[in-house]
Amino acid sequence: MPSASTSDNILMRVLKSVFFKSATGKASRYARNTGSLMQLLRDVLNKTNALKGAGYDAFREKIALLARLLKAYVKGEYRTVPWKTLTRIIAVLVYFLSPIDVIPDLLPVIGFTDDIALVVWLFNAIADDLNAFRQWDTERNTVSID
Repeated sequence: MPSASTSDNILMRVLKSVFFKSATGKASRYARNTGSLMQLLRDVLNKTNALKGAGYDAFREKIALLARLLKAYVKGEYRTVPWKTLTRIIAVLVYFLSPIDVIPDLLPVIGFTDDIALVVWLFNAIADDLNAFRQWDTERNTVSID
């Protein structure tokens, strides 16, 4: 497992990379096109489901939460997510889908290190917005018995 300083170094390389800048540039276009955004989500979930091993369980859960938020946004059910948060989420997912990035996904084991570091960064950066969504999602899915 990489040390905290190694993870921070990887994260800084990712955030400054041409790959993440490209993903960020694409994010607002995806956010404005629901069909493209839904296809992005399908592709991300397919790639995430293909990751085998218990070590990826927490990562898959994080991606699933982001997917639920974006689906609710697309359906118009949850629109209180700030634009900056929305585009950050989409940029991270675009980056995740790209096989060629700071650490290419083709490299066994370490290929997803940059993707995981970026998702962890995202969850820290948008923690308040994710907590608000979780609360909304929980309340929405709570069945009241009268």
